[in-house]
Amino acid sequence: MSPSMLLKVIAPVFVFTFCFFVVNISPAQEKYYSELRSKMVRTQIRSRGITDPVVLEAFLKVERHKFVLPQHLLFAYNDSPLPIEEGQTISQPYIVAFMTEALKLQPTDKVLEIGTGSGYQAAILAEICDSVFTIEIFQKLGNKATQLFSGLGYKNIFVKIGDGYKGWPEKAPFNAIIVTCSPTHVPDDLKNQLAEGGRMIIPVGDYPIQQLVLLEKVKGKIREKEVLPVRFVPMISEEGTKY
Repeated sequence: MSPSMLLKVIAPVFVFTFCFFVVNISPAQEKYYSELRSKMVRTQIRSRGITDPVVLEAFLKVERHKFVLPQHLLFAYNDSPLPIEEGQTISQPYIVAFMTEALKLQPTDKVLEIGTGSGYQAAILAEICDSVFTIEIFQKLGNKATQLFSGLGYKNIFVKIGDGYKGWPEKAPFNAIIVTCSPTHVPDDLKNQLAEGGRMIIPVGDYPIQQLVLLEKVKGKIREKEVLPVRFVPMISEEGTKY
């Protein structure tokens, strides 16, 4: 089905709420999106070396089209990031999968996410782990994500509006930390909030290209290595300055 034909089918039926997600989807549309998710996992994620069955299952389950803006709905399963509000993005599916698999998550894990954005990464994590604590500096995005998680039935995602550079010390330690915005260095607060044996993945560097860095805490010491060149939005303070 061509994009123009699909738009004619979808547009009259969808009702968009205050959040990103959509309601009143027909069985035919659900089937269509399910097929797109399967293709996305097969051609964009599995084919590039992501093999963890739990991660792959999460990507098959979480409906990415409910996390994108209405004007980008037809591109929800494309092999690319997409813009959202406040100048932020929903990351390319492969990058979300790569970062998720790198954390080697367990069902009992408590995870901290810095940069809630659309909420897509948090939803993926919530399908795998016990609990997800996610911080968003833009109140509008945080509020939308909170409403979206509630509408989708997630009870193990907890959203905080604030400065992610400082982490969430009241909820620490975390078995894993994932950062979806780029500071110029790894914040010490995040290192301190990582549990023994825990792993953190974070893009580090200045625009336009950063390095994805994987850290692990072993016997109280941090080991780190660069694993992939990436491009993320910068991590900013509440005053709007870059870290």
